[in-house]
Amino acid sequence: MTAPNVLVSTNVNGKTAVQLITTSPTAIVSNAGGSNKVLKINALYVSNVDGANNYTLTMDLYRSAVAYRLGYLITVPAASTLDVVSKAFYLEEGDSLRLTASTVSKLEALCSYEDIS
Repeated sequence: MTAPNVLVSTNVNGKTAVQLITTSPTAIVSNAGGSNKVLKINALYVSNVDGANNYTLTMDLYRSAVAYRLGYLITVPAASTLDVVSKAFYLEEGDSLRLTASTVSKLEALCSYEDIS
């Protein structure tokens, strides 16, 4: 199947996903193959909940068993939040937006996106 033409779509639903980021690449948002949808990623915020130490974040677009890095070893300073996505982008059918942290339980993410069909 193919993603819909966003100019003539009939449904646009705003969604928010959250994730406690681990040391294994894990999807915060996925668009299933054959969904007949496109997902527009509008914002991704990552917070470091540790008050003393910096940690790193890697994010990738996972497509056809290949991880394409959108950000690699981005430092998230202690006790701060980064606005990681500066421009909106789309997840086509079969795509996932995955996050990986340098340590467990120190980085949290919030992703705002539109489910378009």
